[in-house]
Amino acid sequence: MKKILKTISIALFSGTLIVASKPSFGGNEDRVGQAGGQSLLINPWARSNGWAGANTANSNGLEAMFLNVAGTSSTKKTEILFSHNSYLLGSGVNVNAFGLTQRVGETGVLGLCFSSMDFGNLMITSIALPEGGLGTFKPSYINIGMSYAKEFSNSIYGGLALKIISESTSDIGAQGVAIDAGVKYVTGDKDKIKFGIALKNVGPRMTYKGDGLSFRGVVPSTGTNLTIEHRSASFDLPSLLNIGASYDFLLNDKDKITLAGNFTSNSFTKDQYSLGLEYSFRTNFMVRCGYLHEKGYTSTARTSAYTGPAGGFTFEIPLNANGSTFSLDYGYRMSNPFSGSHVIGARINL
Repeated sequence: MKKILKTISIALFSGTLIVASKPSFGGNEDRVGQAGGQSLLINPWARSNGWAGANTANSNGLEAMFLNVAGTSSTKKTEILFSHNSYLLGSGVNVNAFGLTQRVGETGVLGLCFSSMDFGNLMITSIALPEGGLGTFKPSYINIGMSYAKEFSNSIYGGLALKIISESTSDIGAQGVAIDAGVKYVTGDKDKIKFGIALKNVGPRMTYKGDGLSFRGVVPSTGTNLTIEHRSASFDLPSLLNIGASYDFLLNDKDKITLAGNFTSNSFTKDQYSLGLEYSFRTNFMVRCGYLHEKGYTSTARTSAYTGPAGGFTFEIPLNANGSTFSLDYGYRMSNPFSGSHVIGARINL
């Protein structure tokens, strides 16, 4: 079984390299805005935001559940992570996330992640009262992820994640499920070279349902009152494919510089390319930067609020001689409009 999984993983990477070498990709500009579940595309974690999402191949621990679930297999024992994302500062939207990963057995790691979007209180309007005055409502966007990752050998890691999606207001909502799958391959002297591939947000179409789609009507011939319900169109999830690679430049036994790149093939928008660089000083301090490129960034044709640059840093403090640590993470991504996204995280490794 182990040999079969190893063969499949190598075949996946070979196919990935062939696809990446072709001039055309899967991004479909004609389908921009046609997918729902957009909260699945918002990264709640600080470190990977500072990379601009370039660290698909070298993401580790709980944060890897967003980019490449195979990376969660690096959890040594227990990891707990909290994060707050001031998303597109000035929009009034915040993303709060919590999660943990736990090693089970010698090679397996279980993960659980919970994230929610806070839009604040929004004003209720109607045709008669377009300026409001009817009170407020508060949308609820919640994503719950459960994952399992496994170390198949010293070089090959794989993982699967199941995500539950819930979007609702007081009288209408939609629920759905999605699956992520990822593979990570590590090679080279002292594991300096890493490759990663992840398929994300694959699942059935979602549909909004609820009393908000109904209204009171009258049958003309009889004058009978009845409730009429509109049919809601179903929508696809924003599926995508991440393909990444990274290389560690070892300065000495404890310091290193990591260069990483990633290609994202989006099913419902333009393809994206990201490049990131991180300097790690004795595992106690890390500073990183990244850049995300999308066709049309310099024109009005761009379809993303992010304008490219990103950066961040990490302070990591040892707690005991057993290797337990506490770290503070910060990530920033530039955007236009609004004043960028600021992400702060706290992490405990036991």
